[in-house]
Amino acid sequence: MGSATGVTVFHPVAEHADFLAWLAELDASACSAPGYLSAGSSLQDDPLLDWAHSATFSSEELLHGWLDSAQRVRILREGQVQGFWSRTSDIVITAAGAPVGVGAFRHSVKAGSEDEFVSAQVHLARACAGLPGYEGTALLASSTAEERISLVRFRTGGQLSAWLRSPERSAALGDLRSSLSKDFAVVANTTTPFATTVRTENGQTLLTPNWKSAMMVLLVLYPTVMILSRFFGPVLDGVGAAPWLALWLSQIVSVSLMQWWLMPVATRPFTRWLDPVDGAGWRISLAGAAVVLACYGVTLVVFASVKWLQFWDFAD
Repeated sequence: MGSATGVTVFHPVAEHADFLAWLAELDASACSAPGYLSAGSSLQDDPLLDWAHSATFSSEELLHGWLDSAQRVRILREGQVQGFWSRTSDIVITAAGAPVGVGAFRHSVKAGSEDEFVSAQVHLARACAGLPGYEGTALLASSTAEERISLVRFRTGGQLSAWLRSPERSAALGDLRSSLSKDFAVVANTTTPFATTVRTENGQTLLTPNWKSAMMVLLVLYPTVMILSRFFGPVLDGVGAAPWLALWLSQIVSVSLMQWWLMPVATRPFTRWLDPVDGAGWRISLAGAAVVLACYGVTLVVFASVKWLQFWDFAD
């Protein structure tokens, strides 16, 4: 089922210290609720950045339990008396995706590069300003100190998609990436164990192109089968397993290894390439394919030259 995060965006106010004190009470309410994992407020260092509060719970059901709780309703009403009003309805982000028109991105910020990261995000927000349907950008704390979540809101999914594919955004991403320890990732992306990334854009489900998924599967499948044939095959032969049974057992092991361990590790460096939106351009598609082909070459050279790994030389 997975965790779920609720985000509430507020109108900025002059009484900043009073607002932060009130948010601390909202934090305490979330902390005392069942399923609580973390909570925090957004960076408010620039007028272009939204004021927001986020809370993450172990399940969507428990998140909604807190969002609808009498305690939270009371705190929100008390905040309204002080002038703290929500700009939007609560935004709920789960493993299934974010609401239509909302883009959520996870960033691993380099040590000492927080100021550069914030500056790059302000640059992106400035590039968004004036675009059709743009509603705001918030920078939220994540589960670890070096991570930040950026939340970009547009009125419709089509308007968000237009921004994600725009040359203005592409031009601004260089400064952002230089402040990160690894490339950013869409929070709600789901990558299946067999290298297909699923995204929801403008109400449509987008998938990694089949040829990319097939290349990744082959990259992991070939060395997996070779190693199992070298080390697991002789074990099965030693216990007298018939060839038809030995092959079936070997396939169970190879599929299990790929499903839960090997594919998740192998696809991690190719996250952007497999993304059906961020990896859709022909340049990144060709660059990623070239890297995979190079990896093919390495595995072929290894198994062709290392005699100890050649299962046919160890057959009885």
